[in-house]
Amino acid sequence: MAVSAVGFAVAAQAMGERTQVLVLARDVQAGQVLKQQDLRVVQVAAERGVVPVADRGAVLGRKVRVPLVAGALLAPRQVGTSAGFPPPGHSQVAIPVEPGGAPPDLSQGERVAVLPGPAETGAVEGVAMEEAPSGVVGTVTDVRAPESAGGPRVVTVLVETAAARRAAQLEHPRVVVLPAEGREAP
Repeated sequence: MAVSAVGFAVAAQAMGERTQVLVLARDVQAGQVLKQQDLRVVQVAAERGVVPVADRGAVLGRKVRVPLVAGALLAPRQVGTSAGFPPPGHSQVAIPVEPGGAPPDLSQGERVAVLPGPAETGAVEGVAMEEAPSGVVGTVTDVRAPESAGGPRVVTVLVETAAARRAAQLEHPRVVVLPAEGREAP
């Protein structure tokens, strides 16, 4: 009985040890320089894989390699001298989406299909229906509010590079959120 009590005390003490580490205070896009206001300090029970407060100077002023979201713990490999995003074989496409063309709560990280809008459902003058651009599947990396009332939101989507041109050519695109996993195709 005494052995288990000692073991429990040691385990409780080890689990109770917390370290001050850096966490993202707001979303930061790949390629941006990391600034003091992008970070905040939290205490967590972590030993490796995160940036301790003592190493703040080593990450400030460096470029963010991948998109980072508010609330995420900062890892050393997420900053460097250049952006490591988009990954090889992928491109980001900024798509203007008219009001009603995407869910109002669309956010970073969601898997989506970007589909041709209603103006492309019929035959396009001089283009056979088979030649009209088809939809693409990707992951949302940014959503920007309209610059003016009633204007389009700009949704940035990470897609395979082979589909980037097709995504950019969609007129009146519609964005549909897909399940997190699966192989649904537009």
